[in-house]
Amino acid sequence: MMLTAGDLKKIAPGAIIKENEPMSEHTTFKVGGPARIFVMPTGETEVELLTRACRKAHEAFEVIGRGSNLLVSDRGYNGVIICIGEGFGRIITMKEGIEAEAGAGLIAVSTAARKASFTGLEFACGIPGSLGGAIAMNAGAYGGEMKDVVKWVKVLDREGRIRQIPGSAMNFRYRGSRVFDEGMIVLSAFLDLFHGNKKEIELRVNELLAARREKQPLEYPSAGSTFKRPEGYYAGALIEQAGLKGFTVGGAQVSEKHAGFVINRGGASADDIMRLCRAVQERVYENSGVRLEMEVRTLGEFD
Repeated sequence: MMLTAGDLKKIAPGAIIKENEPMSEHTTFKVGGPARIFVMPTGETEVELLTRACRKAHEAFEVIGRGSNLLVSDRGYNGVIICIGEGFGRIITMKEGIEAEAGAGLIAVSTAARKASFTGLEFACGIPGSLGGAIAMNAGAYGGEMKDVVKWVKVLDREGRIRQIPGSAMNFRYRGSRVFDEGMIVLSAFLDLFHGNKKEIELRVNELLAARREKQPLEYPSAGSTFKRPEGYYAGALIEQAGLKGFTVGGAQVSEKHAGFVINRGGASADDIMRLCRAVQERVYENSGVRLEMEVRTLGEFD
């Protein structure tokens, strides 16, 4: 049975619910066809009720954050997208760290830490995703990862139970965690931080932001690092060695500034991006014998 927008409105009256919502409006790649139903819940209870209803009706659904690590098919998604976004953005500064909801932007959480003179989250100052997505994939940069700061995570598990799990039990690893392993939905988390020197923290943040501007193609839509780092290698270096810097398919391109980024130079389709990524994987394997794995999640059907 397919759920309707009306069905979901009865279940979650406070949520924003849209039909045939273009996913290009909700991904940093700025591509993607329509979601049949797009829902932005405003609290934990609504997420619990919505997911329960989808499972009971055998309705396909996916949970997303800010779409900063997501490629949605041009055909869209014939199901329900539950977006943990603006209604889930509360950030609370406490004595020993920060408690924040999953929809809070990681940059906003990092900024709150800096303002409170907390150190430990400087690495996240330029990561554009949500806290929930960052925890799910153990996001990291410049020597820091979410596993270094997460004290506990509140999740909705596959059985519909809300649980609080210690960070040490989250099976954090390179770009992965129990969230993906067990189909969990991150609701909130506590980040265990330390008081530091505010000027030193600000100096480090400014250094990292300057490095991002210098080395990354921030002026174009992208999903950040497109491929995972193979053990013993760097994806960007392998791609450049294969002669693919600047390689283009339609409106998609391997960035000329940083080969580890696939960008939307303008007018790219999701299919352009996917075809480019597959070509990169083939060429890199032919050149080096290394198989690159995509870091970007895909949603929907691709040829």
